[in-house]
Amino acid sequence: MAPTPSTGSTSSDVTSALLGIAERVAEQARSGEQVEAFVSRGSSTEVKAFGGEVESFTSATSAGIGIRVIQDGRVGFAHAGTLDEEVIAETLSEARDNRAFAEPDEWVALSEPDGGTPIVHDHWDDSVATMATEDKVQMAIDLEAAVLQADPRVTGIRTSVYSDGSGEMALATSTGVRATDRGTGAHVSVSAMAKDGDDTQIAGGYDVNFGPSNLSLDKACNDAVHRVTRLLGAKQPKSEKLTIVLEPRMAASIVGILVGMLSGERMLKGRTPFLDRVGEVIASPLLSVVDDPTNPESFGSTSVDSEGQTCRPLTLLDKGVLGGFMHNTYTGRRSGEGTTANGVRGYRSTPGVGSHAIVMTPGTGSLDDIIASVDNGLLVTSMSGLHSGVNAISGDFSVGAEGLMIRNGVLAEPIREATIASTMQKMLTDIIAVGADTEWQPGGSGPVSIAVSDVSMSGA
Repeated sequence: MAPTPSTGSTSSDVTSALLGIAERVAEQARSGEQVEAFVSRGSSTEVKAFGGEVESFTSATSAGIGIRVIQDGRVGFAHAGTLDEEVIAETLSEARDNRAFAEPDEWVALSEPDGGTPIVHDHWDDSVATMATEDKVQMAIDLEAAVLQADPRVTGIRTSVYSDGSGEMALATSTGVRATDRGTGAHVSVSAMAKDGDDTQIAGGYDVNFGPSNLSLDKACNDAVHRVTRLLGAKQPKSEKLTIVLEPRMAASIVGILVGMLSGERMLKGRTPFLDRVGEVIASPLLSVVDDPTNPESFGSTSVDSEGQTCRPLTLLDKGVLGGFMHNTYTGRRSGEGTTANGVRGYRSTPGVGSHAIVMTPGTGSLDDIIASVDNGLLVTSMSGLHSGVNAISGDFSVGAEGLMIRNGVLAEPIREATIASTMQKMLTDIIAVGADTEWQPGGSGPVSIAVSDVSMSGA
């Protein structure tokens, strides 16, 4: 089978070299074997500032290869953290040896060329590599100073961080798949402490972009100061049922939990509350959710998944109706639904299933408009215990929360040490408002504000 053309983001000499390595490995497939090579290279920088000085500095580069060998339904996998030719040869041999110890699985096979035309993204910002290290360090120091000077109630900074990274990958299989992709990202973040009398609050702010040259220290500073000062004087609220309003970054957490329940791996194991409900209404008609890695505004956009399949928008919820589950090649084949190009991996692992760029379809109005429509509610500014407080099988939901009460459409007193509880199923159907205020998150999601009625809040 002739290989497909190289696909993915605008390539570089490094990307081309990585593809060459992957192709040389895939071409060594023996009769009856399928061989896949996933090769990646990346770099990262992180600066932490404290007290006007560098608290820590880390700069690292990494490269590696993961090789899968499949024969007679048995998978052998091995990886190496180097691209040395001798080590790669040993890694291929190790993958072949490991195959002998694997249990046979009739659904195991490598991906095939899908004939799709990828939407090419060029999310590579040269300033990640060209900006001087001294300037990156100064961004972390300047952000700390700006927050301390912005409001007299801000008494300290827990941490001020500058971070960036770049990554390039290439994939080749003996079945004919050829794929490449690359991207960069950078962000600044700060965690501030504010004090009023005996009350101390901590909250953070950030800004994110494809490279440092487009980061805004003012945005991160204002975000942190606004969030930490508005919580001063917070007290534990009384217990009651009310409407919760989730600003975009809080809505991202809720929708992220939902999306995790829509993995093909969970579906095959029966570990999702939405099993056998495709085509049914599971949420408010106001809610539509798409995994759209073709959206150029998302920091998670990509042309191909980690198995070289062409990415396209995948509707998970359409006006409350469950559209389907996310699949990689294996879960798609085993379920009979086919891959949705949701394979995710690094060179150290075999492909799993995951989202790329979860986007909530905007509704109408701003966060302020939603707040104005609520008579009795809570604007949730942070949630804690999401991992332990949400049961991904039953859907039970109980997490810690803090925020500001809403009375007659106006923000009122701040609260803390509260618990909000419901079930994911009920919360989805009880959504009564969806905003138009898309806010792109560092992980690539594009959430909007939402309001959910009839949620139990436990306090004093």
